[in-house]
Amino acid sequence: MGWMILAALWQTAIIILLAPFIQGVIKKTKARMQNRIGPSVWQPYYDLMKFMKKDAVLSVHSSWISIITPYIVFASIVAAGLFIPTYMMDNGWSFIGDAILIVYLFGVARFFTALSALDAGGSFGGMGSSREMALSAIAEPALLLAMFAVCLSGGTMRLPDLVASLINSEWNWFSPPYGLAFFAMLIVLIAETGRIPVDNPDTHLELTMVHEGMLLEYSGRYLGLMMWAAQIKQLLLFSLFINLFFPWGIAVSGDGSYTIASLLLYVVKLVALGMLLAFIETMYAKIRLFKVPKLLGSSMILSLLAILLQVFG
Repeated sequence: MGWMILAALWQTAIIILLAPFIQGVIKKTKARMQNRIGPSVWQPYYDLMKFMKKDAVLSVHSSWISIITPYIVFASIVAAGLFIPTYMMDNGWSFIGDAILIVYLFGVARFFTALSALDAGGSFGGMGSSREMALSAIAEPALLLAMFAVCLSGGTMRLPDLVASLINSEWNWFSPPYGLAFFAMLIVLIAETGRIPVDNPDTHLELTMVHEGMLLEYSGRYLGLMMWAAQIKQLLLFSLFINLFFPWGIAVSGDGSYTIASLLLYVVKLVALGMLLAFIETMYAKIRLFKVPKLLGSSMILSLLAILLQVFG
């Protein structure tokens, strides 16, 4: 039991501390691709420290919901990180069906974020929360279907067993279900992290933003916690994508030297995936809001085709 607690604490510390760095890599890569110098990769850390030092100011119309939401969102996202393999295959906390629990924990964070946006009674917060819940009604099933398409190959929904099965199986890039599930998951990854072409995380235009519209009423440490939670969720989704499609090199046991090498390889994979998303954001413009459901619908169709090919192929 002791090693489980230590492994959980170590993995939690890594995802909490590493998440702002991946956000900084994405911003720096986008800037360089646009012929700009851009901020330092450490800038997200400076921003979080700045927000944490400031007092939080809330509207007089807000209630206790706005106060507890940042802590609930942060805790639920971090809790989801306990069940997603990162640099180690299993830390002892996973169980059968943990893939579904992860989606539910993300849903809890999304629900309270939308609820707090409505709490202050602002028009832009209500607009952002309504858009977020409308898109989540498609994004969450698309995420589950993409995961199911991969889980069928391993015959399990316990993520460590699934990763081990993917490493040892013959399911490779030349398998049609693998390719369909890959593109389906990539679309969901872009949508769930709020990146272009679905959403623009750097915008401040009230009529176009989705996630940022729900944070307009927050400031100080509350805003810092919400931003930090969004960065951690982005890293966890990256980790899930990497372990479903690029699981090679993950540490199977707790051997010291192999674990360190696996951790370094894990960081390299995260940086490479972040640079890929930065490239996609640079090459494409944000699509109109009413076209986003069509994009997520295409992800669901790709996942369904992958599942059908797995079952009847």
